Amino acid sequence: MPGTPPGNLHSKRRLALVGGSLGNLVEWYDWFVYASFAIYFADSFFPGDNPTTQLMNTAGIFAVGFVMRPVGGWVLGRAADRHGRKSALTLTVTMMSVAALLIAVAPTYGQAGYFGALVLLLARLLQGMSIGGEYAASATYLTEASARNRRGLGSSFQYVSMTCGQLLGLGILITMQHTLTTAQLESWGWRIPFVLGALFAVVVFWIRRRLTETDAFTEETSGEGGHDNTRGTLKALWQHRRQAGLVMALTLGGTVAYYTYTTYLTKYLIGSAGMAKNTATLVSFTALTVFAVLQPFAGMLSDRIGRRPLLITFAVGCTLGTYPIMTALGSASSYWSALGLSLLALVIVTGYTSINAAVKAELFPTRVRALGVALPYAIANALFGGTAEYVALWFKNSGHETMFFWYVSGCALVSLVTYVLMPDTRNAALSRAESEADSAESEGDPAEARVRAAAPAEAGR
Repeated sequence: MPGTPPGNLHSKRRLALVGGSLGNLVEWYDWFVYASFAIYFADSFFPGDNPTTQLMNTAGIFAVGFVMRPVGGWVLGRAADRHGRKSALTLTVTMMSVAALLIAVAPTYGQAGYFGALVLLLARLLQGMSIGGEYAASATYLTEASARNRRGLGSSFQYVSMTCGQLLGLGILITMQHTLTTAQLESWGWRIPFVLGALFAVVVFWIRRRLTETDAFTEETSGEGGHDNTRGTLKALWQHRRQAGLVMALTLGGTVAYYTYTTYLTKYLIGSAGMAKNTATLVSFTALTVFAVLQPFAGMLSDRIGRRPLLITFAVGCTLGTYPIMTALGSASSYWSALGLSLLALVIVTGYTSINAAVKAELFPTRVRALGVALPYAIANALFGGTAEYVALWFKNSGHETMFFWYVSGCALVSLVTYVLMPDTRNAALSRAESEADSAESEGDPAEARVRAAAPAEAGR
């Protein structure tokens, strides 16, 4: 690469991977730790004798956090397209740390009545806004910062970091379950992970301040695109409304399945299978560990065979497999049987999670890429992902729990149709340099194409 030693380029990409992934880890740690510890703090904010009702109240606040995700996707997606991916990534992690502190100090019902629940609600709204921007900023950053033939691998680390954030929360939960009594966890112990989340964010803030902008964004703002006042606006996104619709449709099945087999799984094993809290938590922890390890391998596979084969495999497996897997999990009597079934479900879900960030980023041009990923994805999550746990508990409370299994299958079926009809995005050009490389290759100059593809920053300046 002219002007940029290969070693520096590799270091830059490693730092981008670490910065984007670690920040994403902390963001999703703070987001998911709420769900992981809800079984211990639900009655602190919502008194009553019905545990399911208490969990429904906390799940309702969990879902309300998703309402702000489209707002965060719009505001922070616009900021990422206009001012850079780095600035948006720094802002999102700051917002998340503030929200975590609010939850940590929220007064209980016994201390301040429902004011504590109001603080909890405000914190979740702030977290929702932060996550709405974090997904798009990190998905765009990880995809743009990766080599063209490794974008599937690079973007797979988004769900690696998301899952590791949840694993960190579950690991802390398991540790606390073995060092504190249940009474202590319900009284004050549940506050500890939120304090830790705020502290983790300080470290990530420092790392993200050292990141450099992606070549695609730098190229866009240094050329004619730098004077484009519509960059990152809803007007610009409207010009790509078909792609935005695709993002919503392809997200639908994946987000419902993901939240079903991650955040809701522990509660399902406890409430429906009758499994002990400690055992159910250990099942989730082990299954998610394997799930995180699988993501890069699936991402690399998509770089070789394309994105659509993995997406279609996920959708078929989820459509046909949800009912039997969830039914079997509901009667699982041991750690090993529950673990095997959970792993089967998460292997299927990997077909979506490992590459969805790359697919969405590859659908849009640089000038509206972050907003194009953020807003439709956040809307789909607000409508379906954030409500998955609440819908599951609602069906359970009404005595028709198996209807939720069909609901998940139906969502996956809608996405399956989308995957079959949409184009494969693996070879999409994300920058002007990559477009020029494609042109050079089509004109019969593969050597020139390789040079341009390997040197996106220089070719675009």
